[in-house]
Amino acid sequence: MALVTGGSRGLGKVISLTLAESGAMVIVNYANNQESAQETVDLIKSNAGKAITVKGDITDEDEVQRLISEAEEKTGGTIDILVNNATGPQPELSIEESTWQDYLNQLEYFVKAPLLLTKTILPGMKKKMEGRIINIGSEVVQLGNPNFGNYVTAKSSQIGMTRSWASELGPLGITVNLINPGFIPVERHGNVDPSSYKKNVPLQKMGEPIDIANAVAFLSSNEAKFITGQSISVNGGNTFGI
Repeated sequence: MALVTGGSRGLGKVISLTLAESGAMVIVNYANNQESAQETVDLIKSNAGKAITVKGDITDEDEVQRLISEAEEKTGGTIDILVNNATGPQPELSIEESTWQDYLNQLEYFVKAPLLLTKTILPGMKKKMEGRIINIGSEVVQLGNPNFGNYVTAKSSQIGMTRSWASELGPLGITVNLINPGFIPVERHGNVDPSSYKKNVPLQKMGEPIDIANAVAFLSSNEAKFITGQSISVNGGNTFGI
């Protein structure tokens, strides 16, 4: 059973569809847009997959407890795969414009939420001595985009978090990995012109949500059982390393 946070739109939607195609029962988490979440579930079911929606604010400890309990009650099982994908607003701010709260807002989604969710699902994974935790990061940790320190800092923290968790949970058969997508336009990007980004990508093309979803599906599979603590860039070679 797989839980995809922010699973109703953008990358999360395609990740949910792809995991379902791989045979997983998918829990499509959403914060506000129930209609989009239900559309994702309906798409999965139309392809003979299994899925449910579960509403919940993943930055709130009580909400996390409730949404995990609801998911497990509805499905009769425990979470085997956790995909920490959800994000909030991403304001671009100079240092002078930034406040500490702007940084905390990003840490809420990329550090606090994964921690709350992982703590809540760990008992089930420990009992099975198996599990997959996949954090969705960003290539910004390598690019160091200016006027984006709040977001870049929070995404950078996921590298250390992933590695530490991998070391701690490895003896329990639980793998933890980080996928760093490049710029992949989805609904939130509106009509942004990607041409200037594309020309610097070695593969000379833009990535698609399915490229990230396929990487998630692989790391969730048994074929990836000996891969943990890794930071993997899926961006056509736009960055190397880390």
